[in-house]
Amino acid sequence: MDLAAVSGQLGAVGYGLAAIGPGIGVGIIFAAYIQASARQPESAGANRTWLIFGFAVVEALALFGLVLAFALT
Repeated sequence: MDLAAVSGQLGAVGYGLAAIGPGIGVGIIFAAYIQASARQPESAGANRTWLIFGFAVVEALALFGLVLAFALT
């Protein structure tokens, strides 16, 4: 196995590891929103703004991981 084949596989493994963090982050964000909405249903509209903002930030981190996986190969 030559070195070029190993570096290509490392990019895929790196992105797989980089996707774990945003996956956990999305789960935590939505769990917190559901819990907050269940405790105070009248504040669900105000919390939805923060839900979308947090989701966008976490997904941006996942996209950065994808870009770096392609950039390093």
